[in-house]
Amino acid sequence: MFRFLMVLSTVWLVCGCTSVPEGVKPVQGFEADRYLGTWYEIARFDHSFERGLSQITANYSMRDDGGIRVLNRGYNAEEGEWNEAEGKAYFVEDEQTGHLKVSFFGPFYASYVVAELDKENYRYSLVTGPDKTYLWILARTPKLPQEVLDSLLSNAKALGFDTSKLIWVEHGDSSG
Repeated sequence: MFRFLMVLSTVWLVCGCTSVPEGVKPVQGFEADRYLGTWYEIARFDHSFERGLSQITANYSMRDDGGIRVLNRGYNAEEGEWNEAEGKAYFVEDEQTGHLKVSFFGPFYASYVVAELDKENYRYSLVTGPDKTYLWILARTPKLPQEVLDSLLSNAKALGFDTSKLIWVEHGDSSG
């Protein structure tokens, strides 16, 4: 677990940028209270801080200082253990804009940009980081209907993301 946290911290140090990728617009009308709770990682671009992990979830909850607590969790089958990383997030512009800055290590922040969101039910979202090398598809359940996935992939392509590089996350039965 220590290795996971150190690698994650290093990535955030190197990429400590709170910009929005070119051509991407954060969702407007964002409601943090509705976004809180557990999200399953459906797909992602490959990065060392998540490599080898399955059953990845992100849990968001309110912090006493008005920010959002971020708890990322994934199962490392090779090591037979769960890895966790806790961070904090704050809005970059205003609370109705889906653009936050997230830190897992000290004063270094990176972008968390909600590029697409099921505003009606908050069932799925398309999230990017400070540039187009970061992309996640998140959902409230471990699987999404194919038509929703197709729409998210189409929208990601239209924004300039190479969706052929997505890694599809396995959600099995390991308990933890």
